[in-house]
Amino acid sequence: MNVSFIDYAIIIFYLICIAFIGIRTAGRQRTIKDYFMGSKEIPWWAVCFSIVAAETSTLTFISIPGLAYLTNMNFLQLTFGYLFGRILIAFIFLPRFFKGEITTAYTFLESRFGNKTRTFASIVFLFTRVAADGVRLFATAIPLKLILNVSYIEAIILIAIIAFIYTFTGGLKAVIWVDVIQMFTYISGAVVAIFFLSNLIPVGLWNYLSISIDSGKFSIINFGFEKGIFDFFKQPYTLLGGILGGAFLSMASHGTDQLIVQRLLAVSSLKQSQKAIITSGIIIIFQFAIFLFVGILLFGYYGSLDIRPDVIFPKFIIEALPSGVIGLIIAGLLAAALSTLAGSISSLASSSMIDLYNPIFGGLKSDSQKLMIGKIFTAVWTLLLISSALFFMNSSQTVVELALSIASFTYGGLLGTFLLGFFNKKVKQKEALIAFSCGIIIMLVVISLKLVAWTWYTIIGVAVTILVGSVLSINSYKK
Repeated sequence: MNVSFIDYAIIIFYLICIAFIGIRTAGRQRTIKDYFMGSKEIPWWAVCFSIVAAETSTLTFISIPGLAYLTNMNFLQLTFGYLFGRILIAFIFLPRFFKGEITTAYTFLESRFGNKTRTFASIVFLFTRVAADGVRLFATAIPLKLILNVSYIEAIILIAIIAFIYTFTGGLKAVIWVDVIQMFTYISGAVVAIFFLSNLIPVGLWNYLSISIDSGKFSIINFGFEKGIFDFFKQPYTLLGGILGGAFLSMASHGTDQLIVQRLLAVSSLKQSQKAIITSGIIIIFQFAIFLFVGILLFGYYGSLDIRPDVIFPKFIIEALPSGVIGLIIAGLLAAALSTLAGSISSLASSSMIDLYNPIFGGLKSDSQKLMIGKIFTAVWTLLLISSALFFMNSSQTVVELALSIASFTYGGLLGTFLLGFFNKKVKQKEALIAFSCGIIIMLVVISLKLVAWTWYTIIGVAVTILVGSVLSINSYKK
């Protein structure tokens, strides 16, 4: 174990600085709008970086290099779909979100269908987010256990406490400004890893790159039709599946998920929100390319090992990097974890408070009382995320696919319901709720039976939801 006192000092110093910066940037909070929406005064570029950081968890930091170590660059096809999906969000979703007083993603559903739809969507979001981000929190414990020689439980609690401190005290404004720092921290960590890997590959960097290109290690495009149509839908990383699956997944995760929508509503205008979401899509392509390149270099350093892919990057950090650099890389790993976890805590608390508590009890409380209750929700969801992470400790599935599969259970139904609200004026609340539920039920079957690759999950859920809602609305209209 190469972790030295210097590395521990760097890690502790970084965590203290992050907590301090989060508290200092919070500003004065008088209402839940200040706490959960940053008073709508955050600049678009900060929101853009925050979006990238929020969607970049430890899964990206350790699993994406592991994926490229095992295979190639085919995953990058998804990022093209991610950008396309964000462009659609900018010009279809955001203009509707900026009409009227929209405070969460699900406020729109109430204005379009009714309060029951908003409540149902919020509850679905809460359960999905706490499960998916519980997996992400556990993923953080995997490398920390190896690197810091602590237990999974200790690693989970450490990360959760740091994220809770600045989220509880500073709200969304603190989360966003800390995210800006986190993004540059974990990208710097990846770049430093590339530098050392480039100099440690036994056959030399340029010889290895030449060999890798010839062997298809840098292959990005995969049409996937070689083994027939049935096998095509079983492959997660094909060009069509990547672009369509990535676009629909991005529309769901960035257009209907409160984790991201909360940030998009923190700017002062529609134009700024559009710039933030589209620019984040461009950045994410380069970011994934960096992490995939780390994985390709790891293969050049280690060759083929019989090892869990999620462990290969942490293994390199422990075994090959010098003292001091290890601390910097671990700080990058922690940055990726904290950015997602803090955003998750804030979005869970905001949806609980604004979508569920306020409509029932909010009218009886003052602004200061609502603010305190919002902070109590922040504490409660931190504890539930810790519990969720502990629950997934015994899962044998690869963490990145497990997290994406959990989100896909509900993303299709949620996105389909939003699209019904946008484009089908005949659909009423009853039809929307039935269609939403059908989308979730069908996805339970599809995912349980593993009928197709995970990149197709959201598309199927959307198709079922729109089809059911449209058919029901036609029958209702005829009556």
